[in-house]
Amino acid sequence: MIRMIAVDMDGTFLDDNKNYNKARFLSLYQQMKQRDIKFVVASGNQYYQLLSFFPEISGEIAFVAENGANIVDNGSTLFCARLSDEHLAQVLTVLQRIPYIHAVVCGPRSAYMLNDTPDTLLALMSKHYHRLELHPNFARLDDCIFKFSLNLADEKIPELMEHIGHALDGIVTPVSSGSGFVDLIIPGMHKAHGLSLLQKKWQIANHEVVATGDSGNDIEMLAHAGYGFAMANAQPAVKQVARYHTESNNHEGALNVIERVLTQSAPFHL
Repeated sequence: MIRMIAVDMDGTFLDDNKNYNKARFLSLYQQMKQRDIKFVVASGNQYYQLLSFFPEISGEIAFVAENGANIVDNGSTLFCARLSDEHLAQVLTVLQRIPYIHAVVCGPRSAYMLNDTPDTLLALMSKHYHRLELHPNFARLDDCIFKFSLNLADEKIPELMEHIGHALDGIVTPVSSGSGFVDLIIPGMHKAHGLSLLQKKWQIANHEVVATGDSGNDIEMLAHAGYGFAMANAQPAVKQVARYHTESNNHEGALNVIERVLTQSAPFHL
């Protein structure tokens, strides 16, 4: 029996225009509620941004936001990660020396960028971070920092991943989170960790969990879930990990999985 369905957002639940079939989803969601199947939004994005996609039900579903660093259920914080002051200083020192990135520093209160951020990038990041503040530097942010989102050219991503892996090994883990972005997360603070905490609260076993995703930051979650689905548009590494596959984000692949659960279609036969 399936008791939890978790969805990534960008490239998975949302199409390329950042929309989803709301009428179809809300109909499926009502069926999920009737069967006591928990719906979880698991994304690298900010909690406040994720809320905006689900105004009708935001107070009754769970969010594994910021790649698992900020977990909110029914409007109450269940878990919030925190990087130590020492580790935060080390990360900021390394990032300041990388000329080809723009960094977003993330905490539960807000996200932060530098005053000299280009307007075009600021407009883009404002779509991902509905609470976003500009500061002259990152030295004295009144927040608990738990994630960094780095914007850079795609061709630079392998170089960055290798550099961060060496310079900040054990402090933060780099994961790709979509085209042009790499997230630095606290080791172990990934989406699967967030699902585990919710499962413990609700007493749900791994084999009762369905998850859908497309990017590197979904790998742990898809491996963790009894039914991990890679989107048709997923990165190759994600398709290798996932036991199951579904249609692309532009063909409602995530909603199709939910419908298969509710209609007990393959692979969800009784």
